[in-house]
Amino acid sequence: MLNIEKYGAVDIGSNAIRLLIATVIEQEGKDTHFKKTSLVRVPIRLGADVFLEGKISEANAKRMVDAMKAFTLLMKTHGIKRFRACATSAMREAQNGAEIAKLIKKETGLTINIIDGNDEANIIASTDLKSLIQDDKVFLYVDVGGGSTEFTVFANGKTVASRSFKLGTVRLLEGQVEDSMWQDVEDWIKKETKSYPKVSMIGSGGNINSIYKSSGKKIGKPLSYFYLSSYYEYLKSFSYEERIFELDMNPDRADVVVPATRIYLSAMKWSKAKNVYVPKIGLSDGIIKSLYNEKVAEEITVDN
Repeated sequence: MLNIEKYGAVDIGSNAIRLLIATVIEQEGKDTHFKKTSLVRVPIRLGADVFLEGKISEANAKRMVDAMKAFTLLMKTHGIKRFRACATSAMREAQNGAEIAKLIKKETGLTINIIDGNDEANIIASTDLKSLIQDDKVFLYVDVGGGSTEFTVFANGKTVASRSFKLGTVRLLEGQVEDSMWQDVEDWIKKETKSYPKVSMIGSGGNINSIYKSSGKKIGKPLSYFYLSSYYEYLKSFSYEERIFELDMNPDRADVVVPATRIYLSAMKWSKAKNVYVPKIGLSDGIIKSLYNEKVAEEITVDN
């Protein structure tokens, strides 16, 4: 007999806000299936406000409230059993982040959890990422966002180092990243990977997913450093407008994809990784998995 439930995850990032609705299918004696049922992405670039002005503008606050009202109605329509909303660096750093979270709670009933970089990395690590990480290999996991990038080193099937840096695509576009930040990231990656003779990279985030899709690679096959480097030069040969019209990119992807590719390439160079795997997972997937793990833990407690 199947047990089927729908879960909702809201990811409030620096470049966009997403609602993922997933169908969780359980059957006794078999692995639980997590099927992505719906993904809604709204390009509210909170980072452009926060990294320049220190707070979220009134206009974007209103857009956020409207988006959350829409997300709440969508979740109600889908019959969501469990949901969680998490906000990352932009809301975390905004002077009025907590104030806007209260406003959203008042207007929509939706509680916003403002999480730090380590929480973000831990939530993502609860996804199917574990199935990629073989015990006999070393991986550098890189999750590039608008406001920050999370780096995690996995060796022998375990996490050996993890750190979040204020190096993100929107920050870079707004000129809010000092050279010293790049140096800090380089030093950390080299220090944490130098003892391993061979490192592969795992990339996550909307930009690397977009690059992977355009590459035409079969799912599961990695992108090479050579391919990513060539693609980076290819992207830079187009203007922002040309990337929209000639490469058919969304306007809110056409600008951030360039700094994102630079971050991935830099991480590959500093870790000496020759390939990057793109499993198409992110914070919202991690939220869904965390909600399910909590449900299982509750059932075990009740049974005992």
